[in-house]
Amino acid sequence: MQQQVQFQDLGQRSYQPIWDFQEQLLKENADIKAAFRKLGEVPPDQVPTMQHLLFVEHPPVYTLGKSGKIEHLLIGDQQLKDKGIEYFHINRGGDITFHGPEQLVGYPILDLEKFQPDLGWYLRSLEEVIILTMADYGLHGERSKGETGVWLDPLDPVKARKICAMGIKCSRWITMHGFAFNVNTNLDYFGFIVPCGIENKQVTSLAKELGKDIPMEEVKYRVKKHFEQVFSCQLISG
Repeated sequence: MQQQVQFQDLGQRSYQPIWDFQEQLLKENADIKAAFRKLGEVPPDQVPTMQHLLFVEHPPVYTLGKSGKIEHLLIGDQQLKDKGIEYFHINRGGDITFHGPEQLVGYPILDLEKFQPDLGWYLRSLEEVIILTMADYGLHGERSKGETGVWLDPLDPVKARKICAMGIKCSRWITMHGFAFNVNTNLDYFGFIVPCGIENKQVTSLAKELGKDIPMEEVKYRVKKHFEQVFSCQLISG
């Protein structure tokens, strides 16, 4: 059965409130699953959890995953303050990344028992959404073995460049965090970190690859369309 996913475009919002909001949505679903588990007779795919997809742009912020290395942040507290960049050590997988204006951040809060309870499948599916979106612009997005996210020319050590970072948390098969797709993002901010903990590889954006800025609303429309396609779901705007 096709799942319905509640979609919200939150605009530009600070990082902490949206992190808190994700935690709230995850907890609501976890509580529902716990309550139905006590009944003991309801198949997991029939538990009435709610599916969500959040779009947001953050003001400049660096986030470090739970197993990331702080030395991959190359500037100190005073420099962060001077540059107006926030910093958070958070509970997703992956290392350090940057979020900022004109970057499309997507946070799916999904009960994978309603889709497929397989984290590898989930991450590859998120990558496929971005790969299909890039194809709409004539770009060949690819996966890089052992490096979650979407790349261009990943096998070429000189040309390899990452366009979309990904990092998730999953609890009781409920996801949070997600992807960060560089659209018209100011790539200078990546110069103050070792992006995703991967040294000597570049970061790029749609604008850099295409030589022009791309309307954010156009990119959002395409990502939503491909999300519905890949996850066999229907996005419902609240």
